[in-house]
Amino acid sequence: VFAVNGFLRVATALDIGLSTKCVAIPKEMGMCHKIGYSEMRLPNLMGHTSMAEVILKSTTWQHLVHTDCHPHVRTFLCSLFAPICLDTFIHPCRSMCAAVRDSCAPVLLCHGHPWPASLDCERFPGDEDMCLAPLTKDYKHLHKVVPKPTCQTCPAVEEFFTHKRVLEVFCDSNFAVKVKLSKKRTAFEDQEYNIESQVEFITQGSLLPYETQSMIQQWLLINEKCIERMTPTHRPMVYLLVGNIEEGIILVKQVYRWQRKDSQLTLATQKWRYHKCL
Repeated sequence: VFAVNGFLRVATALDIGLSTKCVAIPKEMGMCHKIGYSEMRLPNLMGHTSMAEVILKSTTWQHLVHTDCHPHVRTFLCSLFAPICLDTFIHPCRSMCAAVRDSCAPVLLCHGHPWPASLDCERFPGDEDMCLAPLTKDYKHLHKVVPKPTCQTCPAVEEFFTHKRVLEVFCDSNFAVKVKLSKKRTAFEDQEYNIESQVEFITQGSLLPYETQSMIQQWLLINEKCIERMTPTHRPMVYLLVGNIEEGIILVKQVYRWQRKDSQLTLATQKWRYHKCL
């Protein structure tokens, strides 16, 4: 049983004939591992004819997958770059494309890239054909809807402040988390940012620790331009990210660089336990 079965709308599909072959999904295509099948058709639905081309073109999308901009982004992209090895090509439905595009295009734009013409949703079949359709709307009710980070104007990195001012900011915020960031190069010469240590709560609001860990990671991936300013070197650095949740969106309002010699942040976090907001 394939993981994609739940997405299928059954009707007729075009026969692909003898022009394609089944090959193992390469290890470099991490985004298409553990999706329910291990072999793909080549050439694929993007028209890539060699495995080298598939790897080169697909790796540019792995970053978007990691942002988790839509629940079906991985399924959508893998159905095109690494289509399942069946007797027919199974295209994503137009509705799946539109859903992924609407959620993920703003993230691409945040990185300076428009939604590509090669993924124009009009090229995909309507939902009445055999294609990969989004899961039903009931799906949302089965899962807790957690706030989402979004592409935003970069908050300034504060370096000069008093503990009293920090306490005022805490009072006006939903969360404050301490994170240790490091920067590394990937195999494809991209920058990648890691949260080195567990997210440490200063103020928590209604969020759970594991939710905040993944949400802060998402925020870093989506707002990479902000992180470039925050981590000028490859040396790990500690920051305090303070923000609000507004209409289901996570917004980081203030960023403080937490330096060892800086006692004001330490003082503010100690006093916060007993602090009464006005």
